[in-house]
Amino acid sequence: MLRPVSRYRRTAGTVLALLALAGCGSSATGGGGGGKPTTTLGTTQAASEDKGPVCVGEAPEDGVHVLRGGGFQLPGGGGVQYEDAAADGTTRTATLRDGAGYSSGQRQWTVGTGADVTVSGHTYTVRQICSYRVVLEPKAAEDKATLSARPKSMESAGGPADAPLCFTTNQDVRATAAAGFPSEGAELSLVANGGVQRFPTGLSITVSYVDTGTGTAGIAANCAAIPVASYKDVRVGDPVEFAGVLFKVSALTERAVTITRSHA
Repeated sequence: MLRPVSRYRRTAGTVLALLALAGCGSSATGGGGGGKPTTTLGTTQAASEDKGPVCVGEAPEDGVHVLRGGGFQLPGGGGVQYEDAAADGTTRTATLRDGAGYSSGQRQWTVGTGADVTVSGHTYTVRQICSYRVVLEPKAAEDKATLSARPKSMESAGGPADAPLCFTTNQDVRATAAAGFPSEGAELSLVANGGVQRFPTGLSITVSYVDTGTGTAGIAANCAAIPVASYKDVRVGDPVEFAGVLFKVSALTERAVTITRSHA
């Protein structure tokens, strides 16, 4: 049965292909053509059906931010992904997967705050679980030092060479990433036609789909050729994070998803 709404869906493979192409040309930040009316969802629309709370636990300043649906490279050649989440209105758990990118046969852990996970011989404590991220704290001083080290260059080279900028807790890198986004309270419009926006530390963001019928959208991010976030079925009011910067989805239309920078 046909539905009287506009619906855009893209597969995960299409998203990754678009992100890979981002390194080969200029970013697509412009709007679409004219004529056709768009459907706008107001900012008062209810957030997603996640029972919450949004976050449990406290995030240390130098914590490792693993974003929902994405992966993070860790010292020693390992990595971890934030695969899934559950909330019952009081607390949260997260499903983590071994490895910065998906492959078959990887281990998974369902964890709460305070749990330890060991990746490639390196142990991390889960300090905070949010709907949009998990924050890990390395147990070893050497791992903390490795993750916080300043990269040799603060310039994005594109592709895997950007790993020191993408997978770090260094405050200079985080400041550079934050400066590349609109200021607090300002909006960032992400075009919903497959356009890719690129940012100073190698991050690329794209809208993978918009469904104005259900009021949901998908937003994906890639850095150093690794999917670092895949927010599915986000609604107006939902928080999302990119490169350590927090946003809230503020509007959805057929043409774009608008996110507003929030207070960290």
